[in-house]
Amino acid sequence: MQQPDLSGARWRKSSLSADGPSCVEVAFVNEAVAVRDTKDREGGTLVFRRDEWAAFIGGIKNGGFDDLS
Repeated sequence: MQQPDLSGARWRKSSLSADGPSCVEVAFVNEAVAVRDTKDREGGTLVFRRDEWAAFIGGIKNGGFDDLS
């Protein structure tokens, strides 16, 4: 997938996220989902296809990452 233009992206932070140091922001841009660290916004961005993001969120909701110790 080609890197999307993120210059006009609307970044969102979860309303459930505390204002602490462990927050990420997400932006939906065309067919991509971009994720960045709230405290280091210039430090890089991960970009996923929407189907990859949907699978990740589905895994979270189904408890697929609950026991990763």
